[in-house]
Amino acid sequence: MMIASGSLHAVVNAVIKSGKNKMAGRATIDGTAALILLPGLLVVPLPHGAWGWLVASTAIHALYLLAVVRTYELADFSAAYPIMRGLAPPMTAIVSLALLHERASAIQIAGIAIVAGGILILSIGRHLSRQALGWAAICGGCTAAYTVADAHGVRAAPTVASFIVWDFVLMGPMIVAQFAVMTRGAVFADMRRQWGPGAIAGALSIGTYGLALAAFARGPTAPLAALRETGMVTALLIGVFWLREPVTAHRIAAIGAILCGAALILLR
Repeated sequence: MMIASGSLHAVVNAVIKSGKNKMAGRATIDGTAALILLPGLLVVPLPHGAWGWLVASTAIHALYLLAVVRTYELADFSAAYPIMRGLAPPMTAIVSLALLHERASAIQIAGIAIVAGGILILSIGRHLSRQALGWAAICGGCTAAYTVADAHGVRAAPTVASFIVWDFVLMGPMIVAQFAVMTRGAVFADMRRQWGPGAIAGALSIGTYGLALAAFARGPTAPLAALRETGMVTALLIGVFWLREPVTAHRIAAIGAILCGAALILLR
């Protein structure tokens, strides 16, 4: 589930990067996802026991998605995405293992480190401004924070579906409103122009994070979060075949490291 989730996540991020207005793309994605799942509120139970985690996750996502947009406005997809995603696995491991006392084997911890290292290899030779690097680092920290919050929230909720539906329905309107305020309403015109790809990516985003949440309900946070980053392989393929970026030795080495790290995690 996590490997599929990571691949879909790379597709969604590529859609954001390819759009002319990054805020409009992100708002369309999250708004569409919320609309799709809105009828689900009629059939899932209230997320009793998980409200605190939902509020925390929504607040963290607000900062995260702003950071994603700012990063893609300042840097190339292939330069920014490795930093954004590579920092998340070790940060998630530190929080979940050291502070929340979850467990992972020594082999899994090694796998997490190798996956993160493989992703960060991709940043070698790529120039990012200090501002872009700062926003990318914020993305990594927020990813670790909302991952831990959502992992604990989905376990505390009465059902997995309840947490998934409420998570998307709460987050969508908040993101649209946030970007509308920041742009004084101008984002809506660009949302109309980009609604097609954005709506498709919105539906995909339900799949990518829904799969992740379902996996978190069944296993430890840190190893599963690292497995999700195997989507970097998909991101590399998108960069080469869709965004016309060159194949390099760094990218080949990164793919090898990511796959080796994932194999160690799966060995347990």
